[in-house]
Amino acid sequence: MNNPMFTTLVHEQLPIEKLAGQTIARQEGTLTDTGALLIKTGNFTGRSPEDKFLVEDNINIKSVDWNKFNNPIDENSFLQLKDKLIAYLNNKPEIWARNLFACADNRYQLSVRVINENPWSNHFASNMLIEPDADELKSFNAEWLIIQAPNFEANPIIDGTRQKNFTILSFKHKTILIGGSGYTGEIKKAVFTALNFLLPYEHNVLSMHCSANEGANGDTALFFGLSGTGKTTLSADSQRKLIGDDEHGWSNQGVFNFEGGCYAKIINLSAECEPEIFNAIKPGALVENAIQFENSNHIDFSDKSITENTRTSYPLEYIPNAKAPALGGHPQNIFFLACDAYGVLPPISLLTEEQAMFYFINGYTAKIAGTEVGITEPKVTFSACFGAPFLPLHPEFYATLLGKKLKEHKVKVWLVNTGWTAGPYGQGYRISINNTRAMVNAALSGKLDTAHYQEHSIFHLSVPQSCPGLSSQALLNPCDMWSDKNAYDETARKLVELFDKNHQLYNHPQLS
Repeated sequence: MNNPMFTTLVHEQLPIEKLAGQTIARQEGTLTDTGALLIKTGNFTGRSPEDKFLVEDNINIKSVDWNKFNNPIDENSFLQLKDKLIAYLNNKPEIWARNLFACADNRYQLSVRVINENPWSNHFASNMLIEPDADELKSFNAEWLIIQAPNFEANPIIDGTRQKNFTILSFKHKTILIGGSGYTGEIKKAVFTALNFLLPYEHNVLSMHCSANEGANGDTALFFGLSGTGKTTLSADSQRKLIGDDEHGWSNQGVFNFEGGCYAKIINLSAECEPEIFNAIKPGALVENAIQFENSNHIDFSDKSITENTRTSYPLEYIPNAKAPALGGHPQNIFFLACDAYGVLPPISLLTEEQAMFYFINGYTAKIAGTEVGITEPKVTFSACFGAPFLPLHPEFYATLLGKKLKEHKVKVWLVNTGWTAGPYGQGYRISINNTRAMVNAALSGKLDTAHYQEHSIFHLSVPQSCPGLSSQALLNPCDMWSDKNAYDETARKLVELFDKNHQLYNHPQLS
């Protein structure tokens, strides 16, 4: 391993097939009928965003937006915890390591060494980041280090953490420590958090919580949204090349993926509605916290007895039309995905530049059950830039970068409600993925350019009055979907009030 701080046996760069076999033997994983590896992540089946810490140092103390997602921790506590974590791993008979890259654009690529207590966490990292080729491995020099041990727990009184689990980033030491949680998404989002500081602050590159794909004519589209709003599903389109499903940068040259894989929710997954994701669950894919039918190795995708946040990770090339390298041009269309639990937002609206800035800085959605600890049903939330838990800098920093790019490249921006209609959560129903995809495809193909638009009386959004492929054109006007029009107006005004209250935190124009 060429690293003197570890003395245990280390397995490096193992082939997928070998790793899967060892995982089954040592970690009690099981193979599904499709050959994917099914594992359980333990007590944590979602992220714990309030247990993420940034080490205060002369690099970030004045630039970081310190808040409940960016908790400060002193350098001595970080170093003490790092020593404990290393000592813990050195008492293990074996640990697992990989050398990987983040960022498909070589100009901004970050070299990372990932060290894990168990092999399936290491396999997740290999799925989600970019594997070096043989020549790159020979000369690999890791700039950042990630150490993750699910069974190592901190002592909050001594170590300065909030509770026993933690994720800690040090920009000075270029190190990420993760302990007390087996949820693999903590690894992925820790890397994202690091890039959300390094790229905008040091390179003037806009880092984005979005998916991206490319049409036959080379047109790039971005899909912003929190987990569960449809980023992965909508970007996995058989008619378009997939650039990536979750994390991207937008430089002066265009868009690039941060990752080398996808991390898709699979609750209620079906081959009919999401064939690309369904077919990616094969040897090499990792399935988390799903349940198999009794006496069977077939996954019951409807079973949420462990969590609603059942997921699969797989390499980007498992999507047949994935683009390699994962680079795109400047986007022509941007979609803000909002899972509206109130059921009042139109399913698609064309935004003015001012409205685009408003909805980006507010980042409205409903957090989907299971994505974070304690979320058991959709919860109305505002998450700045559609990714507040991962933003070390103030949201205005990212919004300003976006605003400049929208002006420069004259991008069309759409607000898409992937949530409820005909009533709020519990009364109405969720808009089908087929209807959402029809609206997105109409926007991408230019078919909505000639549609007649009507201004929404409460949100003042431009709403198309016709769209090909919808099961019902009435869907376009949510008020028509409610049986009680007065209740709709009252609920819509309530949401506007919540928007404007949240927006007082920022310096962009109000909605009303």
